[in-house]
Amino acid sequence: MWLSPAKFSLSYTFLKQVRLRRCYCYCYAAPALSRRIPTWSEEPTRVDTHQQKDDRSSSGQLDCGRVLHHLHDLRKEPFLALSFFHQLKRGGFVHDVYTSAAMIRILCFWNLDRKLNSMLSELINKETVREFSVSDLLEALFDGCDVDCTKIISKVSDALVKIHAVDEMFDEAIDVLVRVQQLGVKPSILTCNFLMNSLIESREIDAAVAIYMQLDCFGLQPNEYTCSIVVKAFCRKGCLDQALSIFQTMEDLGMTPNAFAYSTYIEGLCAHNGPDSGYKALQLLIGAKLPVDEFAYTVVIRGFCNQMKLKEASDVLGEMKRQGFVPDVYAYGALICGLCSDGNLLDAVALHDDMLSEGVKTNCVIVSSILQGWSQVGKGSNLLNLFETCKRMGIYLDKVCYNIVMNVCCKLGNMNAVVELLAEMKNKRIVPDVVNYTTVVGGYFDEGKPYEALNVFQEMKENGIIPDIVTYNVLASGFSRLGLTLEVSNLLLYMKDHGIDPNNDTFSVIIEGLCTGGGC
Repeated sequence: MWLSPAKFSLSYTFLKQVRLRRCYCYCYAAPALSRRIPTWSEEPTRVDTHQQKDDRSSSGQLDCGRVLHHLHDLRKEPFLALSFFHQLKRGGFVHDVYTSAAMIRILCFWNLDRKLNSMLSELINKETVREFSVSDLLEALFDGCDVDCTKIISKVSDALVKIHAVDEMFDEAIDVLVRVQQLGVKPSILTCNFLMNSLIESREIDAAVAIYMQLDCFGLQPNEYTCSIVVKAFCRKGCLDQALSIFQTMEDLGMTPNAFAYSTYIEGLCAHNGPDSGYKALQLLIGAKLPVDEFAYTVVIRGFCNQMKLKEASDVLGEMKRQGFVPDVYAYGALICGLCSDGNLLDAVALHDDMLSEGVKTNCVIVSSILQGWSQVGKGSNLLNLFETCKRMGIYLDKVCYNIVMNVCCKLGNMNAVVELLAEMKNKRIVPDVVNYTTVVGGYFDEGKPYEALNVFQEMKENGIIPDIVTYNVLASGFSRLGLTLEVSNLLLYMKDHGIDPNNDTFSVIIEGLCTGGGC
């Protein structure tokens, strides 16, 4: 049964169960700072020029107080202040919480968000030398502001939460939310949404749901996107009844569920109850004239294709068009790839042509499926024609596509074309991987050119690509088929020296190769 967020208390025990264990490490009654920071309205205390010389104290060390006053002097010239701040740091000066807070206030005042994010990212970097915590920084900002305090704290906390979330430092992100609340400032619902979504994508679903349950304690009310995120969370967990209850919560809050929420629920149904269940829900939504988008159809099509129910998937695609929706590359792609996997290559190609005629641009995943299909039925000319056509159309072709074509060229004995394809990949900044290099090595062995194969093997290692057991097995097979028994022995020793244990396939290809090459 779903309970309203208001019915949940902000208890440490509950939060601990869902990774919010550090939220209450702070005391609610924050002590006053022992060192006061100049505010915007104050004029800095002037110091005699002779006393300011080199901005150093009598001990010869930079004085944080003088740095603070210099930053205050430069508050109307933010770029000059930032340059001064960084120049001191490059010179070995370690900024304390007060100089850091002063610089951050300047960036906030002038809405220099990129500079602010960069500075905060550097501050929370684990390798950064600093003697204060994020909590200390927020407290210093709060103490030093007499104008727009809430705005500055909100801006900084929003940035800190997002930076931590992107780096998957979720405990730290949650700490920021709680600390901001303790300072009497409401966190942003948009920032909470961002954090919840990041948690879900990182499979920290319980933590995301827990934040939702505490929104009322933060003084926040969920919006439509918040509820959609929670629907996604429950669907990912397979808690479909709880996901469905969120729609009632939205109605109670006066919200109208959007297409994203419904599509997310349908996706959950397809994943846990099967595509038939998702399709029934989709038809009910359409019948009730509730908001539905292309994604809802796409997830149903994908669900049927995953179960290889290709006729059902094709029927949904047809209904999608009849309802006035234009299928995107993902809807078409799911069915095209399914048809290729099922061996219905002609139907896949026909559907691909229909997709292109509708003005939908193909992608490398779809192209690689069709290329692989042509390769399996021995239609090398069709494969090469499609590859060249896609290049002329400006379609991005990844290393998988290139490897399929390279493999076909190797089988055709056209190693010149293989070398050209390898060079083309490098020119397009597509870094060849171990599979690409292994294909070329095998191609040279098929042509009876072991030294060229070894040269490619050496190039692969020089480029930082670590050979895998498949690569070594190709080498072992090639040497064996050519009767190069000494090279086979040396290869086995080389593998041992590099911590690679030969497997059953290694010895099988050696025996088979020696027999094939007349070495038995």
